[in-house]
Amino acid sequence: MTFQNHSSHKTGSVLQQALNCSSCDATHHYVELEHTGSASCSRCGSELYRHVHHGHDKALVFSFTALLLFFFSHAFPFLALQLGGRVEQNVMLSATRELYRQGFPELAVLVFATSILIPLLVISGMLTVLLLLKTGYRAPFIVHIYRFVKKLFPWSLVGVFMIGVLVAIVKLMDLATVIPGPALFFMLGLLISMVVAQASLDERLIWNSVDLPNIDPHLEPYVDQFDDAWGKQPMVCCETCDLLLPVSYENHHCPRCGEHLVFRKPHSLSRTWALLLTAAILYIPANVYPIMTVTQFGHGQPDTIISGVQHLIESQLWGLALLVFFASIMVPILKILVLAGLLLSIQLKSCWRPRDRTRLFRLTEIVGAWSMIDIFLIGILVSLVKLDAFATIEAGPGASFFAAVVVVTLLAAHSFDSRLIWDECQQYD
Repeated sequence: MTFQNHSSHKTGSVLQQALNCSSCDATHHYVELEHTGSASCSRCGSELYRHVHHGHDKALVFSFTALLLFFFSHAFPFLALQLGGRVEQNVMLSATRELYRQGFPELAVLVFATSILIPLLVISGMLTVLLLLKTGYRAPFIVHIYRFVKKLFPWSLVGVFMIGVLVAIVKLMDLATVIPGPALFFMLGLLISMVVAQASLDERLIWNSVDLPNIDPHLEPYVDQFDDAWGKQPMVCCETCDLLLPVSYENHHCPRCGEHLVFRKPHSLSRTWALLLTAAILYIPANVYPIMTVTQFGHGQPDTIISGVQHLIESQLWGLALLVFFASIMVPILKILVLAGLLLSIQLKSCWRPRDRTRLFRLTEIVGAWSMIDIFLIGILVSLVKLDAFATIEAGPGASFFAAVVVVTLLAAHSFDSRLIWDECQQYD
């Protein structure tokens, strides 16, 4: 490991005491939190960082627990369906195998990636980073590993998968006896462990774990007059680790995490418009074509998303019907409309309530992945309901279109740069 000279250490230390809000681009000084809590942006209200007492140790323990529970959840049966003397059970990989067997490899890959592969990579990566820091080992590749973990985290959908399991259990209760397997409870523990580990982690402990290499010596004048000079000049903020640098660093790589530095996401508006238009087009066949076909005693009728909600209402399952309606119908529509409204407000150079528009975008990001409930539900049902003449369930082409809508809207939210909301609203600082 290469050590820096004294001035470089000084520059790097000062750089790590400043940060920009990733939502609105407001500049802040890092303030040490004495008690458990979080620091929020004074401009838009977004969380900047958090402090948890012994958070590093808690994150390490729960990450290790999550890894153990992950392997346990794949070693035992997940759910079983009993009808008369016939018992059909599945494991976590059953949904992927059955979707592939029925001719839906794209759904199989999506379910496998978001419920198995990516969660494993996130858990393993975070555990590796925390273990290295716990042992006192310091090396630049630590932040590169965590950068990879942070990019994958939005695609780790264990929580959404568990909601899909709940919906599947309720739908199957009228068909046969549903028997929860040990893996179901291991998955519940895995979800809790991952949430607690993420909530306990102070990311700045990771980003500041190694010295900043290759710091430009020309930064020293800016560092010495941080408040006077930097506050009046354009800045570029790393989208991954929030390191704040002069705009001259644009199109270079972040000296801390290696991310490509841009002042704003390139072509954010045009890319987001293109993705939203694609999602809107795909949403039509997603609702017209059946997402699955349920066959009982030789008779079956294809189900669309709307008809599935109607069947839940007919069964008096109002709460579940409302959940599926909101996640599968309202969320995609609202996400497209909200992002389109935000894009229009930026292009019209509107300064109307930028703080509320930023919060609306953050909320859209959070709930966007809930639409995957239907895809996980289909994967669970097709892998479990294989009772020959009694009952079978097969996926339909609408599921592929709907999965495409979910993925494209997630990409649209990722390509949108919320800092553009504030570029015309400097008076709100």
